[in-house]
Formats: sequence, C-alpha cells, structure tokens
Amino acid sequence: MDTSILQPLLLSVRIAGLATIFSSLLALLLAWVLMRRRGPFSKIIDALCTLPLVLPPTVIGYYLILLIGRNGLIGSELAELGIHLIFSWQGAVCAATVVIFPLIYKSARAALEQVDPVYANAARTLGAGECRIFLTVSLPLASKGIIAGIILSFTRGMGEFGATLMVAGNIPGKTQTLSLAIYAAFQAGDDMLATRLVIISSLLCVALLLLAEGIVALAGRRKRPGNAGN
Repeated sequence: MDTSILQPLLLSVRIAGLATIFSSLLALLLAWVLMRRRGPFSKIIDALCTLPLVLPPTVIGYYLILLIGRNGLIGSELAELGIHLIFSWQGAVCAATVVIFPLIYKSARAALEQVDPVYANAARTLGAGECRIFLTVSLPLASKGIIAGIILSFTRGMGEFGATLMVAGNIPGKTQTLSLAIYAAFQAGDDMLATRLVIISSLLCVALLLLAEGIVALAGRRKRPGNAGN
C-alpha cells in the first residue's frame, strides 16, 4: 500500500486506539461514581462530561490550546518536563480523547443504570465490596452497551478532524491522520488520492460498525445470572 495512504491510516488507528483506551477508563470510572450520587454537583459534572458532544470540534481544540498550549494553563509546566503536546501526535491523542469521551460515558452510564440492582444487593449480602461489585457484577451485565459505545467511539476517533487540526496541525508523517490526509489531498487537487482515502475510510468505518453490531448481538445471547439454571 502507498505510504501516502498507509502512514495516515496507521497513525489514525494509533491515535484512535489510545484515545479510546484513555477515555474508556475515565468514562467508566465517572459513570460508576456519578450514577451512585444524586444532587446538583453530580448533575453539573454530568453536563460537563457531555459537553464535548455538542460543542464544535474547533471550540474543543481552542480550549485544549488554552490548557496545554505553550502559554496554556498547564502547558508551561509540561514544557518544563520536556512534554510538548502541540503539533505532535500525542496532542492529537488528547484532542481525540476529549472528543470521543462523551460517547463512551453516555453509553456506559446508560448501560450501568439499566442493570437490575437486585444483583448488586445480592452481592452485598455476601460481603462483596462496592469496587468488587462493579467489576464482577455491574460491568459484565452492562458489557453490551459499554462495548458498543467503545467501538463507536473508536470509529469516531478515526474520523476526528477539527480539534486535531487545531491542536496537532496537519504535518505529513507526524500528525496527519486519515481525515486530515483527505483534506490535504483535496486542497492540493489530488482527487485520485482523496477518493482512495475516502473509500478506505468509509469501508473501515462500516466494518467497525458491523463489528459493534456483531459484538452486541453476541453479548445479547449470553446467559444472564438469573437464567443460569434454565
């Protein structure tokens, strides 16, 4: 495969994969904590967790620049540690993490809230702690919705454009993802390359969506604890 296609494709997979891992861990933790608490503060946190879903990607990118830019809120401290996120693939990971976080968070919270509390209560009567209940009872029962959210988030991360462009730029071989490569090829008038990239991107996204549907269907056929004896 041509390096003009292979490089942005592999970079997109790396960035989307890392962003999905980071956002999944944080989203599951916050979903678990917030679903167990009620009040104005938890509602504010929930709204903030959902905010990247409705904000324009360029606004998210601007906020990230204010946060991790050279003169940003923590950018100068990071620079002193030798960490430079602006115009780097690591910065693209930060941008993608923020953009896809709400998809995993909302999916995880909805799935966890649909778990029948009778199973958690039964585990408590057997002496299980809250952390163990979450890992061994709630999480497996909510796995269908969580897995679907994770795959959809990875797919969204593969196509991230606006925030990535502002934070990481469009540097071929360094920060140029698949979506940025399509933009660059179109701007350069290379319609053939742009078309090939679009086709590859579309086929990959369709494959991931079919994978998500297949995993959800497979998880739906798994026996529930209450049906173990049937």
